[in-house]
Amino acid sequence: MTDTRPVELRNGRADTHRSDIITSIDKVRGVLAGLKFGSITLTVHDARVVQIDVTEKTRLTS
Repeated sequence: MTDTRPVELRNGRADTHRSDIITSIDKVRGVLAGLKFGSITLTVHDARVVQIDVTEKTRLTS
């Protein structure tokens, strides 16, 4: 069976960056898997994740 659904348009153009999105999600999942405390900041340009910043917190107990 052939999929004949129309291509989703974003900002007037075809969404051809699906593999980029999947790759970005996989990388964020990997970072989350190893992060106990901290934050993740994504930088996006032209609907693509171009940078992932990770700030890890270390909790010290006295």
